[in-house]
Amino acid sequence: MQLKGSLTVLSLVIAIGALTGCNSESRQEIKNKAVVRAAFDDINRQDFDSLKRFISENYQRHSQATPGVVIKDYDTFIALIKEWYTAFPDAVQTIKRLSAEGDLVAFQATFEGTHQAPMNGIPATGKKVTSEAFGFHRLENGKIVETWVTWDNLAVLTQLGAFPPPTPKE
Repeated sequence: MQLKGSLTVLSLVIAIGALTGCNSESRQEIKNKAVVRAAFDDINRQDFDSLKRFISENYQRHSQATPGVVIKDYDTFIALIKEWYTAFPDAVQTIKRLSAEGDLVAFQATFEGTHQAPMNGIPATGKKVTSEAFGFHRLENGKIVETWVTWDNLAVLTQLGAFPPPTPKE
């Protein structure tokens, strides 16, 4: 009887271990998520000197939402962010979700800002924009080396009044 009880407890311990092992993140994945959070914080503060701690010099960014924008290094990335903050000086990106697997950190974030200067040929509108962004950061040695990101440009242009929404059919 004692052996049967011990086997039941052992089976339970193994089952719990298997379940928690499947759902737990590695220490590296937790560290990678912390790097991504810190990078978002530095971007929101426009603290580009501190951001260098988290973004690789050979950083690459891929985005279908901005197909003509080629980002192949840190300096070009910073120039792009500075353009955003010129057009949207009060911009804030708020992380809604982070999930890590291996060297990748997936994110969902909300971008909010008021369009106060020209951007991509669109004159300042004074309108507030809210957009959801989704993407993946790939990290190496504690730094973000590559990003894939997308958002709904049509929704942003519509909020700015630069692209009128379709007229509903009756």
